[in-house]
Amino acid sequence: MNETTQLLIRHGSLVVFLFVFVEQMGIPLPAAPLLLVAGSLSATGHFNLFPGFLLVMLACLLGDGFWFLLGRLRGNLVLGWLCRLALEPDSCVRRTNNMFTRYGLGAVVVAKFVPGLSTLAPPLAGMSGVGAIRFFLADGLGSLLYAAGFMLLGRLFSNQIQEVTDALAGIGQSALYLLTGALTIYLGYKYWQRKKILRELHMARITVGELRQKQAAGEPVVILDLRTVLELKHDAVTIPGAMPLRLDELDQRHHEIPRDREIIVYCSCPNEVSSARMAMLLRRRGITRVRPLLGGIAAWRESSFGTMSGGTVIPAP
Repeated sequence: MNETTQLLIRHGSLVVFLFVFVEQMGIPLPAAPLLLVAGSLSATGHFNLFPGFLLVMLACLLGDGFWFLLGRLRGNLVLGWLCRLALEPDSCVRRTNNMFTRYGLGAVVVAKFVPGLSTLAPPLAGMSGVGAIRFFLADGLGSLLYAAGFMLLGRLFSNQIQEVTDALAGIGQSALYLLTGALTIYLGYKYWQRKKILRELHMARITVGELRQKQAAGEPVVILDLRTVLELKHDAVTIPGAMPLRLDELDQRHHEIPRDREIIVYCSCPNEVSSARMAMLLRRRGITRVRPLLGGIAAWRESSFGTMSGGTVIPAP
């Protein structure tokens, strides 16, 4: 019997609660394998399923409630912070935004089964103005499905799971070193991939001051706002003259973008990853004069150049 199994037998409920809560707070500590093992132990009477369901739900509701409240109070700041932590912030935030826009609270129910969505769905729900009661009902249902799904699956395949855990325990430190090495290589690759994208377009970026000079000089620049529908609903402030264009709309709308003008793209992610990806996609379609805006909408907002909201120009203070 390996150490994980022994730990669950001695302190099962507490260990399950802590693992799930830490995962819901955004720390990459996968709780699903632990739930499978806990479910397998229930087949031998070493773990009680129903208290386990309740503890998983409580851990999820506490963690998700924290992110929901932050999303309600500090929506874009929360997304910006998550952007700095995520390996693929633009695709993760964009995918969650699209799911929430399309399915509403249904995205909250299934978020825990989709990698990367579990932490992002609650703050996005808070940003969208969903009522707290409706959110917690949907989140409670999703949490129950998450707990029951993995624990019952573990109970169903209890013999096979125990064989796997025993085999891993038999390999010992070699398996730990192998998993650690594989994880390090994966994280290093994703970090290098992000830096490569940003490095390729670093020299092409334009500052808010340079963009304002072009506008004042009457240069016919095209400005693309890459934020999602949910982000624009929460924060309708844009750069004057900007045209909204989401990354997933590019295939249908790229013909709307002039080929003979300079294209400026901006987003809300602090490291401009979405802008960099859009710039690369546009270049592949023959639109070569593309420049991401350094600092995105946050940098423009902090300037004294004025903004737009709902079609109304807001002059600089």
